[in-house]
Amino acid sequence: MGRVISIKRILLRQGIVPALLCLSFLAGCSQQPEEKPVDYFELVRPEFTGKLAYETTDFVEDYWRVVGNTGFNKTIHLIADRLKAAGYVLEEEATTGDRFTYRIEKRAMSRQTWEPVSASLQIVGQEMPLLLSQTNRNMTYLNSASTSKEGIKADVLWVTSVEDMESASMKGKVVFAEMSARKLYKTAMKNGAIGILTYDNPGYLQPEKNTTSIQFRSLPSPSDSDFWGIALSYEAKEKLVAQLKTGATEVLVKIETKRYPSEELTIVADIKGSELPNERLVYSAHVQEPGANDNATGVGTQLEMAKTAAKLFGENKIAFKRTMTFLWGDEIVSTNRYIQEDPERAKGIKWGISLDMVGENTTITGGTFLIEKMPDPSAIWTRGNDKHSEWGGDVLKLEDMKPHYLNDFITSTFKKQGNFANWVVETNPFEGGSDHTPFLQADIPGLLLWHFTDQFYHTDNDRIDKVSKETMKNVGTAALVSGLTLVNSNTAFALEQISLLEQKAIDRLQTEFQLSVNAIKNGNAIENEKAILEAWEDWYVKAISTTNDVVSKSNGNIKDAIKESQTRLTLKSQELIKNLNTSSKN
Repeated sequence: MGRVISIKRILLRQGIVPALLCLSFLAGCSQQPEEKPVDYFELVRPEFTGKLAYETTDFVEDYWRVVGNTGFNKTIHLIADRLKAAGYVLEEEATTGDRFTYRIEKRAMSRQTWEPVSASLQIVGQEMPLLLSQTNRNMTYLNSASTSKEGIKADVLWVTSVEDMESASMKGKVVFAEMSARKLYKTAMKNGAIGILTYDNPGYLQPEKNTTSIQFRSLPSPSDSDFWGIALSYEAKEKLVAQLKTGATEVLVKIETKRYPSEELTIVADIKGSELPNERLVYSAHVQEPGANDNATGVGTQLEMAKTAAKLFGENKIAFKRTMTFLWGDEIVSTNRYIQEDPERAKGIKWGISLDMVGENTTITGGTFLIEKMPDPSAIWTRGNDKHSEWGGDVLKLEDMKPHYLNDFITSTFKKQGNFANWVVETNPFEGGSDHTPFLQADIPGLLLWHFTDQFYHTDNDRIDKVSKETMKNVGTAALVSGLTLVNSNTAFALEQISLLEQKAIDRLQTEFQLSVNAIKNGNAIENEKAILEAWEDWYVKAISTTNDVVSKSNGNIKDAIKESQTRLTLKSQELIKNLNTSSKN
């Protein structure tokens, strides 16, 4: 009871005992809080229906999106229209009293943008095409050039290794290989090939089941190149291989693409904080990539979050002590620029949350909703219930750790929505690769909301029929509740997080202790197992100290609570390590 009593007393002294603590810990509690805590779930759930999120996703996923092209720009302008309708004011027209604003940032592009128009691939002599862009819109490699209107007929050269390519006669031919374009396109271009046909769908896409899926591919070729590439589905690859085995094979390729000068657009919406406007939470959702789940769902879910926040504020149901920012743009690039281009603004970014692939119908995709944690020891020692996704991740080092309360706070909040809606919420160790990474690289707490494994990931079967309005409702609700809690966080929040972190730390240490006992029995060195327990102790001790980022640094009550909690945690860790020594001798 020591932990609970200590924090309870501090809360009582401050006159801010949350109702939850009063009910849980104080039988017959007579002192009431000065102000009843806001139940953000109670406010957000009735408003966040998923309707706008789904409708937006349906619009956006119609387009093959890359920065500067038609679909990307139409998405940006759709967001702007919806924000305006929700009460956000264009920044250049806003007055000092307007707290809900948005802007469209425009930047020159050093390269032309690109978009596919049409494509077909046919084996000469066969009546039916192998592929048509009407049914496989990912067949054309990003940055591919157009062929002539009549198309190109050429012999197919089948290569099975990079070594074979060096000596092969490629001039005027189409090179086919079951490998990544990165391994062959430079050699193919250098040796005079006119284009490539490739197949390399990874196993998690279940290609023998999803035989028509094509995962989108890109060429890093300059905009003036006439080189092109076509990616094959499993079905098309099998038919081509069967034909090649009979002898010389000629294909007819027709590709029409567009390359043209454009500008890079980013849209940023702000809800200005009333007390600490320079401190902020930043949500980010990238627009580019051609799929529905990836990432039209992130775009749509974040838009409905922005609309819901505006409506609740307009009805005087919520406040914004700090600023809440919504960012839509080019994955990683826009988020990184937002952080790097204004050092003073970056100092005030306290949290970053990325929405990427957040709307999956998991019954169809096979995926699971995941919270990708900030780097913690599970990204070094991945064991027990911790599992990497099929995306995979590098093994991190102790110096890569990012201790912070955000991991457990977000997970706890999302689990509440999961319990309420009978919705599965899981976590995975840090892997990277989305808009959360720029935050972490700038030492800003940041994590990712997403789904994986997904058998339609990055394929042309990632369409609206794989999207769930209910999933977007759950993600958007929990994400907005998390954000409202953070931007309005105070001493009570800090104390609650200290309590939560201490309990989570003890639970983790108990779990790791048992895993270590079993590992030692199986021959692992006890010193290695001690290192794991010590790493988790260190991570949580430091995470607990981060709770003071929402209060004044001179707040003695928080300092005392942190110190007491850290002491108890260290004692528990020492006890378990001592028990580990004892168990290893038995």
